[in-house]
Amino acid sequence: MYTLVVILHVIVCIAMILVILLQTGKGSDIGAVFGGGSSQTLFGSTGPTSFLSKLTAGAAIIFMITSLFLAYFSGGGSPSSIMRGGAPAPAVTTGLSIAPGGMSARSPRS
Repeated sequence: MYTLVVILHVIVCIAMILVILLQTGKGSDIGAVFGGGSSQTLFGSTGPTSFLSKLTAGAAIIFMITSLFLAYFSGGGSPSSIMRGGAPAPAVTTGLSIAPGGMSARSPRS
C-alpha cells in the first residue's frame, strides 16, 4: 500500500509540473505585447476556469492527500539506535570536590 501511494505521489508530482508549465500567464495575450490595456485587469479575466486550471486543482488536492498520508505513515516505525545492545559507558570522575567556601579543591588521595 505504501509503495502504491509513493508511485501515485511521484506521478501526480510530474503531472502537476507539466500542467503548470503548459498554462499561459494572465497577461500573455497578443494585445499585451503591443501595450493594449484591455487584457490587464486587476483580478484577471472573469471567464470560466479552463480545463488546465481544473486539472491543476485536482492534481494539487491529490498531491496534498498523498503527502499527508506519506508523512503520517513514515513516522510510525520504532526509533532505531546504533547503541542497541551495548553496555553503558562507565561514569567519569574528575577527582574534584567542592570546598565549604564554594571553591573547588582537589580531594586528598589515600
